[in-house]
Formats: sequence, C-alpha cells, structure tokens
Amino acid sequence: MPDSSLELVIEAESSPALRKIARKVIENQRISPDEGLILFEEAPTGFLGSLANHIRYSRHGDQVFFNKNFHIEPTNICLYTCAFCSYSRLIKQRSEGWEYSHDEIMDMVKSYDDKDVTEVHIVGGVLPQYDLAFYTKLFKAIKAHRPTLHIKALTPVEYHYIFKKAKISYEEGMQIMLESGLDSMPGGGAEIFDQEIRDQIAGGKCSAEEWLRIHEIWHGMGRRSNATILYGHIENFGHRIDHLDRLRTLQDKTGGFQAFIPLKFRNKDNQMSHLPESDIISDLRNYAVSRIYLDNFDHIKAYWPMIGRNHALTSLGFGVDDLDGTIDDTTKIYSMAGAEEQSPSMTTDEMIDLIRSVHMIPVERDSLYGILRDFSDYTTSNTVSWRGYTGLPVIQST
Repeated sequence: MPDSSLELVIEAESSPALRKIARKVIENQRISPDEGLILFEEAPTGFLGSLANHIRYSRHGDQVFFNKNFHIEPTNICLYTCAFCSYSRLIKQRSEGWEYSHDEIMDMVKSYDDKDVTEVHIVGGVLPQYDLAFYTKLFKAIKAHRPTLHIKALTPVEYHYIFKKAKISYEEGMQIMLESGLDSMPGGGAEIFDQEIRDQIAGGKCSAEEWLRIHEIWHGMGRRSNATILYGHIENFGHRIDHLDRLRTLQDKTGGFQAFIPLKFRNKDNQMSHLPESDIISDLRNYAVSRIYLDNFDHIKAYWPMIGRNHALTSLGFGVDDLDGTIDDTTKIYSMAGAEEQSPSMTTDEMIDLIRSVHMIPVERDSLYGILRDFSDYTTSNTVSWRGYTGLPVIQST
C-alpha cells in the first residue's frame, strides 16, 4: 500500500490521466509509451518524485548503494567523431591525448594493490591497436595478478569495432572476452537509440540494434550489464521514451540488465557547445520517469562525478538508489566534459557521510549487487560530516 503522503499527492492531482497512471504504478502495473510521454510532458515535478520514490522505497527501503572502484581509460584517441564528445581526440590530434600500453595499464592496476577496491572499470576510445589481442591479453593479465578484481569493461561500440576487425561474430567475440576474464559490461555507448538522432550526434558508431544485440548475447551467456541514455541535447521526450521502451523490451527477454544510468549531456568543448544544458529540475524529472517506466530494472544509478554531489543527493528523492562508486578516475573523462566534480574521488567515509547527510543508509555492494556491508551502525573517521547538501529535499516514504 502507498503511504499517506503519496495518496495526498495523487488526490490533489487534477488530471485524470495522471491519477490513472499513478494507480497503475501503485498496483505494479506497466505503463505504456503514451503514458510515459504524458509523465514527461504533463506531470508536476513533485508528482513524479513521489511516484518514483514510492518505487525506489518499495524495492530498497532507505538503502543507497555504492561500490569501491577505479576507472582506467586506455586511450582518448578515437576513430569516431561524436558531436557530443569532449573527451576524445582524432588521430591527427594525437599530441593532445594519451595511448597507454599494456604495461602502463597494468602499472595502474598494480597501484591499487594495497587499496580495498573491488572493481576496475575500463572504457576508452576506439583505435586499431586496441584490438582483440590487446584486450584479451590485458584481461588475462589483470585476472592473473588480482583474481578477485571484477573487470567491468568496454561498450558495444568498442566490441563492434574489435570483432569486425578480427572478422569474428559477436557470439564468438563475447565468448572470447568471457574466457579472458571479462566479468560484466558497462552501459556506455547507448547514447540515443533513434537512428536519425543517433546519426547526427554519433554517426558511424554501432547502431542501436547492434548495441542491443551485443548486450543480448552477453545476457544469454548468463552475464550482467548496465544501460545508459545520453539526454538533454537535440532529442525530444518521444525519443527518450523510445529508448526506454527498447531497453525494457530487451530486459523482458533476457533479465540481464542491472542498472540504468541517465547521462546528462555536457556542452563543454564539443561540437554541440551551442546547446544549453538541461537544468536540475529537468534532470530530476528524467530520473523519475526512468524509474517509473523501467519497471523491470532493479536499480537507477546517478553518476555523482558528472552531476555533482548536491544533485546526486537530490536524485535520491526521484527514484535513484545507487551513486556508483568511490571512483578514482586516473584520467580526465569527467572533467573534460565539464563535469561538476573536477577531481572525482571519494573515500569510503566520505561516501558514507554523504549518504547519511540525507538520512539514508549507505550500503556497499559488489559489481553484481551482492551486499558487502551495511553501514547503518558504522562510525566514520571524519571529524565533521559532509554538510554541503543544498538541493531540493529528498522525498522520503514513511
């Protein structure tokens, strides 16, 4: 049953269509694409937050998940010229970028030997030398050095290019990656699935169908992955619902997606810098509709380095239950895009204090959402808790 505050929000809503959608959500019924569009176009922000928070709370209570991870980007030199990308450099701009060797990447991995991390997240640009042999060798070396370190690596954009260059099928390629030590796939490269919009912002990359197919194959092998959307550029709400619907349909088929991560378009130093960025209210509405529409996804994640700690905390009242990780970003993938956090790294204690600042329960998870530790009764070593939260109040259930 919904709590009394949610009932008041529903009863105060004058739109019969919105009240109908709310009742469907409360009764765990699926909403349609048309109803998803109504939420984007007509629903008051508080109404969306209340519905999304109802779903989050019914699934996870006041738990907020995070893990201990670090990121490695082997290169930011790329064959593709995505209009939204501030991170990559073309081959003719090689002097402005980096191209790490196998040994250099392994040195980065080894630099975390004395740190309590559980996951390495590997994504980067697309170049011929970063091929099947390079990544199979790398994954095997990481596993040989630290067998328990979870490898979450590469997107379908990278795999599509790697397998095409190797002249092997997606099925063969993903099996080779699995045998080399790949544990899960991140959600990047999805951008927007509508082909007309995709061609304008990410022309030449794998298609939406190819992106979805690679995830489907991976799920069919009994493995898990995440999914994303890049929003707030030239797409409209219909394109967003189409994107969510394709993900929901594949999830019905495979059940292999773990988390959905809405990624906010940032306009610093790219071909789309003339476009304004979405504001915080639009961001929160997008989180909420994503939580409501993706009824078969367990988790909605906010990347705190990209949107900032304040906004990440506020998103917890709009359906988000995961803040990703403590993250030690060894390169500049976030800052180059104009992210709020220019040095995206937090200690475990800082993460715990951050989550507690909005009276929620920090829970450390592994990469597959196994609970490693509930920090309900943990006392951090910080002498002063994090007090920077100034956003909208988190909408909590009672």
